[in-house]
Amino acid sequence: MAETVRVGLIGSGFVSSIHARALKQCPQAELMAVCSPTVEHVDRFAAQFQIPHRFTDHRRLLEMDELDLVVIGTPNHLHCEQTCDAAAAGKHVVLEKPMCLNLTEADRMIEACRRAGVKLMYAEELCFAPKYVRLKQLLDSGALGEPTLIKQSEKHDGPHADHFWDVDRSGGGVAMDMGCHAIQFFRWMLNGAAIRSVYAQMSTQAHRDRTRGDDNALIILEFENGCVALAEESWTKLGGMDDRAEAYGSKGVAYADLLHGNSIEVYSAEGYDYAVEKAATTKGWSFAIYEEEWNYGFWQEMQDFVDCVARDRPPRVTGEDGRAVLEIIFAAYASAGCGRKIELPFRTDAAKPIDLWKPP
Repeated sequence: MAETVRVGLIGSGFVSSIHARALKQCPQAELMAVCSPTVEHVDRFAAQFQIPHRFTDHRRLLEMDELDLVVIGTPNHLHCEQTCDAAAAGKHVVLEKPMCLNLTEADRMIEACRRAGVKLMYAEELCFAPKYVRLKQLLDSGALGEPTLIKQSEKHDGPHADHFWDVDRSGGGVAMDMGCHAIQFFRWMLNGAAIRSVYAQMSTQAHRDRTRGDDNALIILEFENGCVALAEESWTKLGGMDDRAEAYGSKGVAYADLLHGNSIEVYSAEGYDYAVEKAATTKGWSFAIYEEEWNYGFWQEMQDFVDCVARDRPPRVTGEDGRAVLEIIFAAYASAGCGRKIELPFRTDAAKPIDLWKPP
C-alpha cells in the first residue's frame, strides 16, 4: 500500500477548484502539479492551493516521474487526448464527466488505460453523496421492497463556462452536462441492472441566444428488472441549484433532497460566495449549505479514488461506467430526434450526441 498518492490536476477552472479542495481533505493525497493553458490563471490557481509545480501544457505535467495520478477537469472535447496521453505516461486517471464526445473516443480511452495497466476512474460524485448513499442503503436493504420507480432531478439557470454552451466542444446541452449524473445514479442505485430502452424529450426554452443545445430534458429509462427511471434536467430554473432524488418500491418510498434538508434559507440582493455555485446564482432566495462539497460527495469521491491507487483496488465508478452512460446519452438524443423509444444496446458512429437530435 502506498503511503502517499501524488496528484496532478489537468485543468484549473471551476471543477478543478472543487477537486483541489477535496484532495486537500484527503490525508493520503499530495497535490503536486496543475496545468492550464493560461499562465495567469494557472499561476493564481497554484498559489491559491499551494501547488508547487505549474504548467501550460498537459504533456509537460505528465513528464513528472513522481506523479501517480492525474485528475482531468477540462472541456469535454479534450478528455480523449488527455486521457490517452496520461495512460501512455503511466499515470492513473480520474476523469470528470461526461466521459468524452463519442463512443469511439470512449473505447480508445478504455483500451489505452487497459493496455498501460492504469486505472480509469469516472468522477460521478452522486455515487458518494452521503444522502444518496443512505438512499441506496435503504433500497438495497429491502426497506422499500422491490424498486419500481427512481427519479433524479438536477436544475439550475445554466452552466458557468462558455464551453458548455458550445456544442462543438461539449457534444450536447443539459442532457449531456447533467443527464450523465442521473444515468449513472440510476445504474448505481440498481446495482448495474441492464437498461432495456431509452425515451427522451428535449427542447431549447430559455437560451436560444447562447446555444443550439437542449436546456431542458426528460429522459425515461426502462430496466430489465421492471424498474423505470426518470431524469429531469434543466438549465432554466432560477434561484440556485435544485438536486433531489426519489425511490419508490413495492413496500415504501423515500425522498432525498441534497440541498433543502440541511440548509439555511437565505435571501440576498447581492449574492454571496458559494462552494459549488457562482455568486450570481445566489441572488434572491437560495439555500446555503454547511460543507456543500462534502454533501455532494466530492470529498468522499476523491478519497475513494486516491485509496484505489494506494491500495491497488478497483474504483467504485469506472471508465466502463462512463462509456455506458455515454451510450445512453446518445440513445436519449436519438430518441428526442425521432420521437420514439430507442432500444439498447445502441450503436452509432455519430461524432457528438447532439448530432442525433439537431444534425449540423
